[in-house]
Amino acid sequence: MKDITVEEFLNLKDPIVIDIRSPIEFADGAIPGAINVPLFTNEERQVIGTIYKHEGQAAAKWKAMEFVSPKIPALLKTIKSHQTDGELIIHCWRGGMRSKAVVTFLEFAGIYAWRLEGGYKAYRHHILEEIPSMVPEKAIVIHGMTGVGKTEVLKILKKKGYPVLDLEEMAAHRGSIFGTIGLGEGHNQKTFDSLLFKGLTEIQGSDYCIVEAESKRIGKAVQPEELMDVKFKGLNMYIHSPLEQRVKHLVSEYVLPYEQESWYEEKISLGIEKVLKWVKDTEISKTLTEALNQKNYQEMILTLLVHYYDPRYDHARQDYTGEFIDVFADNPVDAAEKIVTKLMELSIPPLLNHV
Repeated sequence: MKDITVEEFLNLKDPIVIDIRSPIEFADGAIPGAINVPLFTNEERQVIGTIYKHEGQAAAKWKAMEFVSPKIPALLKTIKSHQTDGELIIHCWRGGMRSKAVVTFLEFAGIYAWRLEGGYKAYRHHILEEIPSMVPEKAIVIHGMTGVGKTEVLKILKKKGYPVLDLEEMAAHRGSIFGTIGLGEGHNQKTFDSLLFKGLTEIQGSDYCIVEAESKRIGKAVQPEELMDVKFKGLNMYIHSPLEQRVKHLVSEYVLPYEQESWYEEKISLGIEKVLKWVKDTEISKTLTEALNQKNYQEMILTLLVHYYDPRYDHARQDYTGEFIDVFADNPVDAAEKIVTKLMELSIPPLLNHV
């Protein structure tokens, strides 16, 4: 049986990672790009665990074999269907019996695979140890009121070869009360950490990164202290866009793609309920409530920007001690172009190998 360490695995080019843990384990956190081919269902795993607790290891192993035996042909066929030119990596939680059994079955079938030593647990331990030292020494931080299109600016800069860390994408959350609209429930800390490690790996070799001025917590995830420290001392690009353009941008991002969905109205209502707890002015509360009831989302967004988000953004800016450069732009494309010009003036190049 061939075993591979986490360090060796991370140096492979385009490996095929097969995660054989149960779906509930996989959903809780996984190696980015891994394919879930579970050896046991959630219910089967629970049954085996209960037997182990009350009857011991031997009885649990016997029950596991009863569950697995009928599945072996289909399991091997599924794994084989994912084979490409990359190395095949099999892992479970701790690199124990589950992955050992599957690699053995594969070898009998003439399919050669590596077993990841220590499993997902070793992978997670490794990335948490590595992340602090991987954070670049400097940061360029993109600021701007809600709706100026900071995420779009980051995506444009990334396409141009700049070392971007899109933290909102890693958290699957836009960093606001309405931040998960269209993005599911948001990523947990384990998933965020894995994606941050992947993002840092992709920009290795750069002494700076470009990030958005997010608070430390983004949805369910928390950024590492090392990254926050670099951001607070970074070079700050503050995007200014007209209010009407910001409203238009937010309508296109939060409303138009989703307003016909069955869940949309309830999700917006829950968000407004949270906002109303902080709004003291009765007229503003009334305007928001009426706009919500009439489904006048454009009016609702305008009121939220002027009376809720904008006042809070100026306060958050105070945490950043580095120099601020103002960028006046009509839209995200314009903002990205002007930021590129500023970076060129400051002799800050993109990563050549990303261009």
